[in-house]
Amino acid sequence: MIQNIAIVRLSALGDIVNSAFVIQFIHTHYPKAKITWIAEEVFSPILSIVPHVEQIQPINLKRLKKNKSFKELKHTISTLGTLGDFDLVIDMQGLIKSAIVARLISKNTHGFDKNSLREGLAALLYKTTTTIPYESNVILRNAKIISDALSIEISKEMIEQKQPVFSPHSLPTLQSEKPNVAFVIGASWESKKYPKEKLVDVISALDIQAHIIWGSQSEKEEAEFITSRCKNALLAPKMSLEELVGFISASDLTIGNDTGPTHIAWAQNKPSITLFGPTNERMIFETPQNIAIHSSSHINILKIDKNDFSIHDIDPQLIISKAKELLNGI
Repeated sequence: MIQNIAIVRLSALGDIVNSAFVIQFIHTHYPKAKITWIAEEVFSPILSIVPHVEQIQPINLKRLKKNKSFKELKHTISTLGTLGDFDLVIDMQGLIKSAIVARLISKNTHGFDKNSLREGLAALLYKTTTTIPYESNVILRNAKIISDALSIEISKEMIEQKQPVFSPHSLPTLQSEKPNVAFVIGASWESKKYPKEKLVDVISALDIQAHIIWGSQSEKEEAEFITSRCKNALLAPKMSLEELVGFISASDLTIGNDTGPTHIAWAQNKPSITLFGPTNERMIFETPQNIAIHSSSHINILKIDKNDFSIHDIDPQLIISKAKELLNGI
């Protein structure tokens, strides 16, 4: 009987969001199992509101890499080695660094095989493996690795009928009689960001209360550019990860780039429109209320072009039309 399970998914926010849905299915089949999740320190707080994750172990590999401190490295290795006895450690990330983390925790590791990874050498550190093309949808890849590792079923139909992934302690009260629409304007690369000027066109054409979500100072300045030009747009407050989940959960629709905060809407069973340029809809699980709008670029997922700014070519009218369709379905 499996009693202790560890999940290794270190980063980034969107990948953690798109992985965390598996927890409810693990708990259904192994209700008495203790689930531990290992993640980068900056993202670990969001896991505190995932039901049935009993232990969260934050680590800081980025700081280790930057500081090159042997003392910190030794402490991290010691921490991972003393987390406990695990029946199974599942590396959902599939990078060499995450495979090393998994192997430091236990010999009982499961991951993707060498033909299913971008960094095939990682597979050498797994005891058992899963085969699924790297180009496959990330949600289905995440379901497949858990299904194989634990011998459970996670079908497309089950994913479609999933419960909300996160349970925030409170939701904000959004004061508007009009639909509240969250706009996620940031992204990890500039080429993944829809132009702020075109977002002004989108927001101005919709009978909504827009809330512009931001994280960094530069994003705040872009958000203020939008709010200064749209009477129906408000600057969202600066939020913690838990507050962000609550805000998106309280919104009627989320429109944003291919980035973690946008993916939270799908995780919470809320409508969303995700805009794609240099990446593609492989990154989301499309449903009638979670749709993708992508540029005309032909994407090679094994060789992403970070200089592909084709997201700029998406017609605002297409976003407006899809938003109206989703809002009319509320």
